[in-house]
Amino acid sequence: MLAMTRSAFDLDRFIADCRDALAEDPPQKAVREILARALSAPALVRDALGEPSRAQVQRLYVAPDLAILNAVWAPGMTIMPHNHNMWAIIGIYDGREDNIFWRRIKDDAGGRVEAAGAQALSTGECATLGPDIIHSVTNPVARFSGALHAYGGDFFNAPRSEWDPETLLEKPYSVEKTLRMFEDANKRVAGA
Repeated sequence: MLAMTRSAFDLDRFIADCRDALAEDPPQKAVREILARALSAPALVRDALGEPSRAQVQRLYVAPDLAILNAVWAPGMTIMPHNHNMWAIIGIYDGREDNIFWRRIKDDAGGRVEAAGAQALSTGECATLGPDIIHSVTNPVARFSGALHAYGGDFFNAPRSEWDPETLLEKPYSVEKTLRMFEDANKRVAGA
């Protein structure tokens, strides 16, 4: 299992290695090791995926048991609290990503959440999110940030929740709304 040669990041090999890692117990630990190894040379990952220059969620590989995405965040972009209902491994190959972690407020019939912690990820770092984690994401730097995301399921078709950024009330997650947020961020940056 090696997704990189000394001079290049091999996306096809990376995907194959992650597919093989699904047989491990637990698979997310094995996937994290593969991603951490790739991020030991983040510039090679960036070179293979392209310099982050446009907010996007690029589908690199999607199957019922694994999704690998190239998530590029616009400067100052924030995504509302949401969950995945599957494990996730996030690795930054360029820039930074700040995560706020949220927990459900007990006995709140509206499904509200409250802040419970935070983690900043910089170039070359990765994090594992369990299937029950609720988080929001911000790119705090003045340039685009890029991250490889691996999920233990089909990111686009799993039922999930999002929380209103003002009221913190739960509602069904909308992939379409999230993708529009990335496009709106591109328009904002282009107009700046």
